[in-house]
Amino acid sequence: MVFNIYVDGSGGPNSGFGFFVKETGESFYKGEPNITNNQAEYLAIIAALKKFFDYKDEINIYSDSKNTVSQLNHEYAINSPNLRTLAMEAWNLVGKYSNLSIKWIPRKENLAGKMLGS
Repeated sequence: MVFNIYVDGSGGPNSGFGFFVKETGESFYKGEPNITNNQAEYLAIIAALKKFFDYKDEINIYSDSKNTVSQLNHEYAINSPNLRTLAMEAWNLVGKYSNLSIKWIPRKENLAGKMLGS
């Protein structure tokens, strides 16, 4: 089975992050006040990676944050120490998956964004 997981996050005083699994309808959301948009995007991906850690199926993670996806795929540099720490946490999890991809999608196609109301 393939799992398509859509992640999204938003920053600011009412910030938070979450994910939506297309195949099962499962969703997750956590409020995390006063983080940046980029931190929220990373935290959403990390939450999904932790949740599906033991799955051996193919997993596709979709995010509408081109910056975050490009950084995690080693296409963009990470200049922020805070984001670098989150990227290291994500990479440590990514390395344990055998069939994982993290892909950028336009915001209008992000099912998590619709679910999270952003």
